[in-house]
Amino acid sequence: MKKRKPDARLLGVIFALAWPTMLEELMQTAVQYIDTAMVGSLGTQATAAVGATGTVSWLVGSTVSAIGVGFLAYISQAFGAGEEEKAKRASAQSVMAALVVGIVLTALTTGLSDSIVRWMQVAPEIREAASMYFRILYAPMLFRAMSILFGTVLRAVGDTRTPMRVGIQVNAINVFLNFLLIYPSRRVLFFGVSIPLWGAGWGINGAAAASALAYTYGGIAMLVRLWNHRSVSPRGARFAPDLQVLKPCFRVAIPNMLQRFGTSLGYVAFASMINALGDVSAAAHTIANTVESLFYIPGWGMQTAAATLAGNALGARDGKRLRSLAGTFLPLEIGLMVLSGGLLFLFAPQLVGLFTRDPDVAGLGITVLRMVAVSEPFYGVPIVLEGLMQGTGRTEAPFVFNIAGMWGIRILGTFVCTRLLGLGLVSAWACMIGHNLMLFVLFTAYFSTGKALPKVD
Repeated sequence: MKKRKPDARLLGVIFALAWPTMLEELMQTAVQYIDTAMVGSLGTQATAAVGATGTVSWLVGSTVSAIGVGFLAYISQAFGAGEEEKAKRASAQSVMAALVVGIVLTALTTGLSDSIVRWMQVAPEIREAASMYFRILYAPMLFRAMSILFGTVLRAVGDTRTPMRVGIQVNAINVFLNFLLIYPSRRVLFFGVSIPLWGAGWGINGAAAASALAYTYGGIAMLVRLWNHRSVSPRGARFAPDLQVLKPCFRVAIPNMLQRFGTSLGYVAFASMINALGDVSAAAHTIANTVESLFYIPGWGMQTAAATLAGNALGARDGKRLRSLAGTFLPLEIGLMVLSGGLLFLFAPQLVGLFTRDPDVAGLGITVLRMVAVSEPFYGVPIVLEGLMQGTGRTEAPFVFNIAGMWGIRILGTFVCTRLLGLGLVSAWACMIGHNLMLFVLFTAYFSTGKALPKVD
């Protein structure tokens, strides 16, 4: 295998693509922080009710994102080859995919909300609240699907700024509506002046409604941006099913969909076992997940840039540039994840303190966060390598690696630790870290064989 050296010329392009995605993720995480803090002020049960179905949300969102990976690979390669009309045909197909997937998922999520909280082993005293929260949150699933898919289409042609701008607007709407819908009418001090503020007083249902309205705006806004986009607008293209486009898209998307579906089901099983440990563990797990998500932002930003640039290089048949991407991305990613892991370890107490005053919940959350902080750099490597493989349409090996790690290490290990040995949340997070380390080993070993990327002269 040829040694992959860094290409300094790519650094500016990488950061131009990555920083808007990082900022978008940062804003989304900030809103998660604010949501969790606002709901946390309502008590431990409210936090547990909101977090109880969080992994089901990952399952639903990842299904749409997996379809987006198929379009990303197809469009980025077409764009790299200078075939703009081909990219626009795929853009039109993404519109129809969003409509079909959004309608189907809306029916499934809202119709099964009561069953989902039972399957998740949510405590009986918070099941009704958790079910209603989930039902409201997923009523606008059509618009969420539009936002995810159209944002992916735009990123595939190198436009990461438009999804970032729409994401910031969505988050601002969400936070504003949270203040109005969660709490009852009250008076607030502003520079020493008491001001009356109207509030609906809907509690966690208010948080769900705020998110639902913000998602609706996001889907509509992203459709408008896509429709008017200079490079990839679907305007004038054929919207009826186009098998010449859909077949290669779904050839890439299906393994990724199976991977995300399988891993997300694993997250559901993982969360259900944690829910069974009680309210304190469920609340600590929810808060720790929220805090941890901030420190994965460098990874996801780099993954988006890696997928786009790999697809562009393959479409342009530029083998030298394609081979240099790993050597350029990996040192950047490792450095960023070392920094983020160090910050997470140092500031875990302060970050957890933003969401709870319960000493038991806080102590447990700090412990598991400091555990996972040590593994951050290792997890950054498979994130980037998977992005490179997604951009070139190589999604089969990541499917095998992720399913094996999720079910062979995280789920089986957590079952043994919590159900058979009677251990608690710390053991479950140890299994999660073991899963991440296994991904590092598998992706690194496979990439070193030279089989992960297509051969291009």
